[in-house]
Order: sequence, then C-alpha cells, then structure tokens
Amino acid sequence: MKAMHMLLAGAVFALGMSPVLSQEALIPAQTKTAALTEQGQVMVAGRATPYSIRHLPVSSFPALPEGVAGVLNRRGCTIPQTYQARRPENVVHASLEHAGSSDWAVLCSVEGTVSLLVFFDGSGETREQQAMVLVTAHEKERLQAHPGSLVLGFNWGIDPASPQQVHDAQNGMAKRPAWVDHDALADSVVDQGTVYHFYSKSAWTLLEKGN
Repeated sequence: MKAMHMLLAGAVFALGMSPVLSQEALIPAQTKTAALTEQGQVMVAGRATPYSIRHLPVSSFPALPEGVAGVLNRRGCTIPQTYQARRPENVVHASLEHAGSSDWAVLCSVEGTVSLLVFFDGSGETREQQAMVLVTAHEKERLQAHPGSLVLGFNWGIDPASPQQVHDAQNGMAKRPAWVDHDALADSVVDQGTVYHFYSKSAWTLLEKGN
C-alpha cells in the first residue's frame, strides 16, 4: 500500500509539472521571432509613417562557423531581413579574400545600427575574431516604401557575386575590365541598385559596372 501511495504521488507530481514544460516548449516560433521585429514610426514628407524591421538571431544561421557565430553573439548582433525576404538572408559565404578562401559577410544590427562585417577564413580561430567593418548605417536610414504595403521595410541586402556575375554587371562598359579571379560582395538597395565590394592587394574597392 505504501508503495502504491508513493507511485500515485509521483504520478501526480509528474502531471503537475508537465503542463509547465509543455507550455514552454510549445511557444510558437513566430511568437519568438516577433520579439525581434522592431516597429515604430518615422517622419516622411511631414507625415508619421509606420515601419517594421524583422530580425533573426544568429542561431538562425547554423552554417556559420562557431568562432564567427561567437563573435556575433558577443557583439549582440541580430540579422536584419529585407522586406522581400522569404528565407533567412544577409549572411554570405563566399571566396572574398582570394580564390578558394572560405569567408563570411554579415549584416549585424545592434541597438538600431547596422554594420556590414566581413570575416576572412572562417576556419581560422584567430582570424574569425578580426571582423572588418565595410559600411555602417542606422537602420532607419535603410527604410523604403514598397508595393502592396503602407508600412516601410528594410531595404539593405547582401549576396555573393561570382566572377561571372561581376562580368555580367560590367556589360556595356566602353572598356570592360578583365575578369576578377574570386568573388565580390554584392551590396544592394532592394529594387534600386547594387555595388560590388572587391578585395585585392590588401584593400577593398568598389568595382566599376555597366549602366
């Protein structure tokens, strides 16, 4: 009988605890993500206009090398997403330093300021911590109206640009440059234009491109 009481007590305790655990586990992913969405208003042509910027945590990009992810987390980074995003974006893996290198570029948002960070050689523990800052801007400077919405959205996106893509972008130039031998970093304003950051001879430059 004593054993039966102990068994029942254990079952009641387990049942009493399980709803708490299950409620925590069943918090919808969209609810957690909503906490990373910044909303507010800015003045446009003298009128208060709403905006919304969705961010993703560093953990949404599991392919990031551990060292790079650690640096981003220590900085307090979240990754802002453009209003066109249909999948996690603004984290780039490409050969940016030289042909065959394994490098990463990330848009890192901290307290409303976004920085374009580049990490050369993601496999090297020391170099992973040496993030280069190419561009910095306030998030609210990167807002844009877009069709189908009365709410402004974030318009800054980055992508890898292969030598072929760069060559195609230079089509129409009077004197087309020679092919580059490794990737560039495409830095875009959605639906407006793209510039190409290219690393060579220990320096970053902007590549010329056609009209």
